[in-house]
Amino acid sequence: MHVSSSTQKLLNIARGGLQRASFVGPLLARLTIGVAFIESGWGKVNNLDKVTAFFTELGIPAPAFQATFVSWVELVCGTLVLIGLATRLAAVPLICTMIVALITAKAEDIGGVGDLVGLIEFTYIALLAWLVVAGPGLLSLDHLIARRAVSGAPGAVSRAPGAVSHSSSKSSTNAERSAADGARA
Repeated sequence: MHVSSSTQKLLNIARGGLQRASFVGPLLARLTIGVAFIESGWGKVNNLDKVTAFFTELGIPAPAFQATFVSWVELVCGTLVLIGLATRLAAVPLICTMIVALITAKAEDIGGVGDLVGLIEFTYIALLAWLVVAGPGLLSLDHLIARRAVSGAPGAVSRAPGAVSHSSSKSSTNAERSAADGARA
């Protein structure tokens, strides 16, 4: 099938626009997760007696310890995800808290896959898993740190923001991910 040159030009413009807007997805995911967990964690930290009583009702072992732990995990990790700092690492404990919530507090609400997928806890797990796999995006502290680590590396060539690299963008992204992972280790 032959595509006309004007159609090809429009497709290229559209692809370029979508590539330039690729930061939107991870940013919205981090905003959603960050705000939800910061609010939830803050509420729990300031109502530990109620959270402990609820955890006791659910049969969670060491409810006072778990209530304190989960409250601070949600608050701290939610903040880290929101600002995009150690995002992949911060997402893991949040995924774990949502799995525990599904198993304990939401188990009676789950009669099948449709019920599970319809729960907000599952949505949070999906967004967090995506952030673990795809990373926090361009508008994050992780990206800024990785970019500085790459540009500050011996033999690295500094580029102005928005400058086009002649090397593949995929290899640059992988190098930035590796640098960010090393910075977090």
